Amino acid sequence: MEGEGLYDGLDAVEMDVGLWSPGVDYLAGWREARVAADRLNRALLAAGFELSELRASATTTGDGRGVVRLAGWPGVVDRLARCLERAADDDGDAAP
Repeated sequence: MEGEGLYDGLDAVEMDVGLWSPGVDYLAGWREARVAADRLNRALLAAGFELSELRASATTTGDGRGVVRLAGWPGVVDRLARCLERAADDDGDAAP
């Protein structure tokens, strides 16, 4: 097998976060998700949240679509839920 690449002949490569397939543009999806996650993190900071307790992060799905995941301590997530509920009540409806 000398001279062959580590992944030559494989249809997909298993990585830490799942399965990656050749030819899928994961980077484009991740970049889109990163922009959205950064925007959400700035909004969380502006609302008084600490990113060490509640943070949005970018990732992708198996087909390359971007995904933003929000993770935080349960009490902090509960505080965020209360803020969103109040904002929805103030507006009459939650904004899309």
